[in-house]
Amino acid sequence: MSQKFTEVSVLGVNFIQATVQQFLNQVYQDSLDQQNRFIVTANPEIVLTARANHKYAQIVAGADYTTADGIGIIKGAQILGTPLPERITGFDSMLALLKWASQHHKRVFLLGAKPEVVKAAVTKVEVKFPGIKICGWQDGYFEDEDAVAEKIRSAHPDFVFAALGFPKQEYFIAKYRHVADAIWMGVGGSFDVLAGFAQRAPQKWQDHHVEWLYRLLKEPSRIGRMMALPKYLGLVYLQKLTHKN
Repeated sequence: MSQKFTEVSVLGVNFIQATVQQFLNQVYQDSLDQQNRFIVTANPEIVLTARANHKYAQIVAGADYTTADGIGIIKGAQILGTPLPERITGFDSMLALLKWASQHHKRVFLLGAKPEVVKAAVTKVEVKFPGIKICGWQDGYFEDEDAVAEKIRSAHPDFVFAALGFPKQEYFIAKYRHVADAIWMGVGGSFDVLAGFAQRAPQKWQDHHVEWLYRLLKEPSRIGRMMALPKYLGLVYLQKLTHKN
């Protein structure tokens, strides 16, 4: 049975009030119980997209667990006076779930990214997590969603990690999660990092919550996306003032 975590609303998106370990323990149990679960790891960009797009907001609201992936969400919750315990990032959560899946010989399906990236990710998982059964994989460059969903159904996975980028991965999971009683999780660009095609910020940058700056320095073209953060914080302060008044 799913634990009912207390939820904290940040600009209309409800985040679970849980530590990393509390969240993972619950997902482990869900998998043992063969439950169908949908996990969204949300950052400020996802919150702003949900705020602007009612359909996407409904999909995020339909997730079983929405976690705070990004220091912006933690800061926003603090500003609103409803703090969250800590970040629960998509990449770290995926690694923890893969490790657990290896220990319990679970079936995993990898969906998304470029063909060469997902192939390399499959190889990396097989080497690093030998107890896992990769029951199928599919790159993100497909047109026939129904055919991909059937491929997943036939694979009988325990975990489906979808690296399609938001909002595509959430739309896909919401539409097709019924095909397998698995843990479905959107993981964005995590396959690129897992496979070695992209580099994560060094630990010191992570510890000081400036991963966003590291990514910007590595990819200056991300400046447009980075502008979402000040917009998001402005809306958070506006919500705080509105509620105070």
